[in-house]
Amino acid sequence: MQTARAVRRETASGLTSAVHRNKPLSKAGVLERMFTLAFSGLVYPQIWEDPVVDMAALQLKPSDHVVAIASGSCNILSYLADDPGRISAIDLNGAHIALGKLKLAAFARMQGHDEVLRFFGQAQSRSNVALYDSEIAPHLDPVSRAYWEGRDLSGRRRINLFARNFYRYGLLGRFIGAGHLLGRTLGCDPRIMLKARSMDEQRVLFDRHLAPVFDKRLVRWLVRQPASLYGLGIPPAQYKALAGDGDDGIRGVLRHRLERLACGFDLKTNYFARQAFGRGYESGPDAALPPYLQRGNFAAVKARADRVAYHQSAITAFLERQRAESCDAYVLLDAQDWMNDADLTALWSQITRTARPGARVIFRTAADERLLPGRVPDTILGQWQYQEARSHELGAQDRSSIYGAFHLYVLPERAA
Repeated sequence: MQTARAVRRETASGLTSAVHRNKPLSKAGVLERMFTLAFSGLVYPQIWEDPVVDMAALQLKPSDHVVAIASGSCNILSYLADDPGRISAIDLNGAHIALGKLKLAAFARMQGHDEVLRFFGQAQSRSNVALYDSEIAPHLDPVSRAYWEGRDLSGRRRINLFARNFYRYGLLGRFIGAGHLLGRTLGCDPRIMLKARSMDEQRVLFDRHLAPVFDKRLVRWLVRQPASLYGLGIPPAQYKALAGDGDDGIRGVLRHRLERLACGFDLKTNYFARQAFGRGYESGPDAALPPYLQRGNFAAVKARADRVAYHQSAITAFLERQRAESCDAYVLLDAQDWMNDADLTALWSQITRTARPGARVIFRTAADERLLPGRVPDTILGQWQYQEARSHELGAQDRSSIYGAFHLYVLPERAA
């Protein structure tokens, strides 16, 4: 049986393999090691890929085996609403595995949607901790239980994060908090966006309050430092790609994507924007929520939670252990932005080997680029069809707004 310490070691080892490309004492090597240190604990309390877009692309069926990188698991549980046969949830980070297993155990034990919404939606009640101790903990696997009952730097059990607004914590939650502090220091409170009553007002508030921040000398300096974006989960290689994606460098890219988050969708329906500007989900019967937290999906997610299995592993290594033609859908998030050509070729070799005819692969890239052509041999990639028009269409619908592009590949059905 794995211990919590062994899981931490496996997290560190996996991140080292995924990120480290340069000598330790080189500038690039130091940045890579700073990134893996920052990424070694809980990173994403909420995933920042829109599962509604994912499900529109994947068109899941009851016979499908989905292989997906888990991250904060909002995607994994949301896919259950579409009734896939089973989901293999993969992540290098042991904290993300513990979070996913906590969600599964909670859905199994909770009897009503209100309990789930209080625990994972509002995530700031002492009753959540009491419910964990009495109902969830006894049914949680030992390693995940050891994680949530372990102590953080404040000396509190980690499960207490759900009594103090869980979404303010983790690397991303703290990064958003630092952004709010920086904004207020420079004379702009990002929460002002929540006062908008229409998309026209969203535009006015962004232009008046948020856009000018990008012209501040401190912000110009900060965005030139790769380490300043580690809280967004952007490793050095991804930062380099972003910096070349536009005429105004990284500052222009970040301004454009914040503008899209603030103005591209109605804030009343965009829970990603609510997290960015309000640091939590909205409450109330009409609140925008991830699919797995919506009242109408509660019964389906609860009934199908046992279809999910978590694996702490690199996705290529996981696929190497699967039978040929045993998988139907692959969700890679933005993991390929971390990879060199050899890693990409190894991954797509295993995807192609394990894919059933008709399989779909989706992923996102930080930069607005295709990523794979010229890097994965055509003998492999040429077996897949890139759905260019559909990729652009779905990318435009992604409410998280932080990626440059969304991509969908399909393995053609065999001719009859």
